Amino acid sequence: MTEKIITKKEVEYVAKLAKLELSEEQKELFSKQLNDILSFFAKLKELDTEQIEPAFHSHITHSTNHFHEDIPKPSLAQEVVLNLTEHKQDGYIQVPKIL
Repeated sequence: MTEKIITKKEVEYVAKLAKLELSEEQKELFSKQLNDILSFFAKLKELDTEQIEPAFHSHITHSTNHFHEDIPKPSLAQEVVLNLTEHKQDGYIQVPKIL
């Protein structure tokens, strides 16, 4: 590969956005790996695919949504649900704080 598409400075910028701390070696490595991947895709773009049939599945390209009627159903009793966990307090399930 002759041209660097992704520079070390761009890797640093993305790492900063993701709040990652990278060593100089990691920045160089990721820059090289990303450029190798992009170089591979550039080679793929050069291929002559005129005689090749597209490979797709009609169930993917012509899919439709299948809606179902929203029918209320009885839920589990609170006691049943609370008996399924060890982590409970005052009639509620305790979960770890995430924010």
